[in-house]
Amino acid sequence: MKFRIERDTLADAVAWAAKSLPPRPAVPVLAGVMLRVTDGVLQLSSFDYEVSSEVEVPVHADADGTALVSGRLLSEITKALPHKPVEIAAVDAHVELVCGSARFTLPTMPAEDYPTLPALPARAGTVDAARFAAAVAQVAVAAGKDETLPMMTGVRVELNGTTLALLATDRYRLAVSEIDWQPDDPQISANALVPARTLAETAKSLGALGGELVLALAPGGDGMIGFSAGDRRTTSRLLDGTNYPPVRNLFPTSHTAQARVGTAALLEVVKRVSLVAERTTPVRLSFSADGLVVEAGTAEDARASEAMEAVFEGPEPMPVAFNPQYLLDGLTAVSAPMVQFSFVESRKPAVLAPASEDGEVLPGYRYLVQPLQWP
Repeated sequence: MKFRIERDTLADAVAWAAKSLPPRPAVPVLAGVMLRVTDGVLQLSSFDYEVSSEVEVPVHADADGTALVSGRLLSEITKALPHKPVEIAAVDAHVELVCGSARFTLPTMPAEDYPTLPALPARAGTVDAARFAAAVAQVAVAAGKDETLPMMTGVRVELNGTTLALLATDRYRLAVSEIDWQPDDPQISANALVPARTLAETAKSLGALGGELVLALAPGGDGMIGFSAGDRRTTSRLLDGTNYPPVRNLFPTSHTAQARVGTAALLEVVKRVSLVAERTTPVRLSFSADGLVVEAGTAEDARASEAMEAVFEGPEPMPVAFNPQYLLDGLTAVSAPMVQFSFVESRKPAVLAPASEDGEVLPGYRYLVQPLQWP
């Protein structure tokens, strides 16, 4: 194997292939990225039996062949190279990389021990890559981190006709985003539970490419989902979502009070006030006809408060306390000029939704968060 390639093209391709490498692989070869040159095309791939990544780029090839090298090391090296053409050649049990006056020699691993990449499942349809990435980012923040509850660490993807819905919850908050997509079968009705971290990384990377993203899902969500855009593709195992709870039922069907606040302004105020809050200490939002007061801290500790403008509609003032990080996550995900809070009462879950400058609630996204008890 011997070829030449531009440094930026190589660095981007290696970063994609190495993005999901396991930090502690079960066997050494799973820490590798496979380089395969065939007919002037370089294919870089990785697979750890759960997530596979693959990308193809054209190269000036002098000789075809394959080599398996440490993915993380290759990624760090290619990012640090000078902006000059790169020459790579397999020599005996090593790969030699030359870029300008920089020269690296990397040991290879036995390519014959590397697992075969899975094929993409059947194509289900296409979706705007950037819009999909934005929707995943809105929802993934609400996924759980506790690996002892694997179902909560996933994002549920629901395909119903021309609507693609994403849902995630960690039992203390719930995020739902719905977007349009183009299914190959207009009558499709399917769902899949995808590991949130894998989905977020994939959507972000493919979303940056723009254009359309192809979603591939085996009938019945048979253990795997796939995504592809341009010359890149990835597959991921699915989590067992057989008993995923009917989380949509958690959204209240009515409310007793509502408030609208400037999203960016509230973000800044919550960040400032929560500086005095410990990790598990809530921030309190007190809504009334006079506006909003945000406060944190207790009489025995540091305290902070700040007043700001808000439009409140309700029979009486509404004081409510939240985990500051959960609140910040929801406000960031709203991604609109205004955020609307809907309340049933101060100790029941509140719903955040994006709103326009004139206060019109925008469809597609809702974030439900459980309040905390104020000290």
